[in-house]
Amino acid sequence: MFKTSAMNRQFSYFLIPILLVYGVLTLYPLVQSFVYSISDFNGYSLDYNLIGFSNYLKVFNDSSMASALQYTILYTIGVTFLITCCAIPLAIICDKKFFGNNFVRSALFFPSVPSALLLGFVWGFLLNPLGTGVINSVIGQIGVAPIKWLSDPILARISTILVAVWQQTGYHTLIYIAYLQSIPEDFYEAAEIEGANKLQIFFHITLPQLAPAMTVSVMLLLTGGLKVYDLPFSLTSGGPGFSTYTVTQAIIQRGISEGDYGLASALSIVFFLIVLVITVVQQLLMGRRETRLR
Repeated sequence: MFKTSAMNRQFSYFLIPILLVYGVLTLYPLVQSFVYSISDFNGYSLDYNLIGFSNYLKVFNDSSMASALQYTILYTIGVTFLITCCAIPLAIICDKKFFGNNFVRSALFFPSVPSALLLGFVWGFLLNPLGTGVINSVIGQIGVAPIKWLSDPILARISTILVAVWQQTGYHTLIYIAYLQSIPEDFYEAAEIEGANKLQIFFHITLPQLAPAMTVSVMLLLTGGLKVYDLPFSLTSGGPGFSTYTVTQAIIQRGISEGDYGLASALSIVFFLIVLVITVVQQLLMGRRETRLR
């Protein structure tokens, strides 16, 4: 017993470099951001004053900040819901053996390979609201008037969400395929012997067995959606107005472009707490769901 405890103590020493790196790269910047959030730090002068929580009041009273938070949450929920609804059926289809199966999987995964910033510029060219835009040019050939894909606030929000779904669905499909292949065939054979139809098999065998995959996929979608910046920025630059303005863009623009590091830091702290709460709640709910389904 003493030998085992001594070995565990020796192994724990290997955690020291990891803890040092975590402290330097994560904890210290977090504490520093909080200090900046209650100050008038402008990013240049080290002579700044502590001003209390006035920056936090500005965050909640600023209409552009409220719009950024609203759109970020809408984007996250929309992308998470749509990708989950699309990825599971696609995974079931691609898990079956058919001619061109590997090609279909590769084609689905390919949009997640290029950077979202690059894809945003490409789709910005395709969805150009002018008549010279690629999609508007095509539908114009059949007499349809140009559609304001990126210049109408509602259509701009819908367009950015749909492009994100197109980009990420293939990646999350592969996550579900990996878990599908780990389901024992005995479960399906027993269900067929009992006379279960395809819907019953899906809801009582496939979906419960995919619960761990759904936990991973939803967590990645939620965290990625909440911190999104590149795709909406390259598509619309946050416009029209502030309709596709994200929290990350607001932090970067206020902190770097406008030099208001105090306000940007306050927004980042508020956003960090929101993401933390959402992540913890999601993990608890999905964990309980896994236990219930199993």
